[in-house]
Amino acid sequence: MKKGGFGSFAVLVGGFTLYFLLNEPGTAEAMHIMEGFLPIGWAVFWWVAFVPFFVFGIMKLKKMTQDNPELKLLLGLSGAFTFVLSALKMPSVTGSSSHPTGTGLGAVMLGPLPMSVIGSIVLLFQALLLAHGGITTLGANAFSMAVAGPFAGYAVYKLTMKLTEREKLAVFCAAAAADLMTYVVTSFQLAVAFPSADGGMLASFVKFGGIFAVTQIPLAISEGLLTVLLWNWLKAYSPQELSLLKRGVKGGSAE
Repeated sequence: MKKGGFGSFAVLVGGFTLYFLLNEPGTAEAMHIMEGFLPIGWAVFWWVAFVPFFVFGIMKLKKMTQDNPELKLLLGLSGAFTFVLSALKMPSVTGSSSHPTGTGLGAVMLGPLPMSVIGSIVLLFQALLLAHGGITTLGANAFSMAVAGPFAGYAVYKLTMKLTEREKLAVFCAAAAADLMTYVVTSFQLAVAFPSADGGMLASFVKFGGIFAVTQIPLAISEGLLTVLLWNWLKAYSPQELSLLKRGVKGGSAE
């Protein structure tokens, strides 16, 4: 990291922390899909769906850190960014909430599999320390935010780079796509668990998605812009680490 980078990093983290403190919600609705909200069958189903990604993500992270220990800085930054952004919640759908996710940055830098681990650890800490989400619903929350979101962001980043070769645009699109895909999947999870009596699962999906869209679209745009700012900071102060990712030394995805 270049000289002066730690000072800038401290200012950046301090800004995130201040924003977090000023926006800390005070109602019980401020959470991911909350504890006990999903029927037990669906809670188990999403745990089973999530676990394979977590296992392969652990294997990927182990290889990455063994080959290039200096990349632990980027792992920590990705985790902190995800934790702070995803803790900024506003009430929306009953039993859930709207919030940025912060997973797009890690998906671009590290790939989607490592983010399945980082994102799920963030969700676990939030469930235990902040009462955001829960243990029974951790599988569902992790699948939407730590699996579906990063994979969508990674795919959009690669596609945008291939079509435009504009890095900042690709980072913006990746962050926004990861955010939005999280809520598409959350809407689906709620719809299959609570189908509408009039219209079934599809009607529920449209209802949940419509409510989320009101808050999530502007949040996704804001998250994309913030992610680009952090990307620019990394380019200025951590070019060596990003260069390792660009060369694909440890399987990262940065271009």
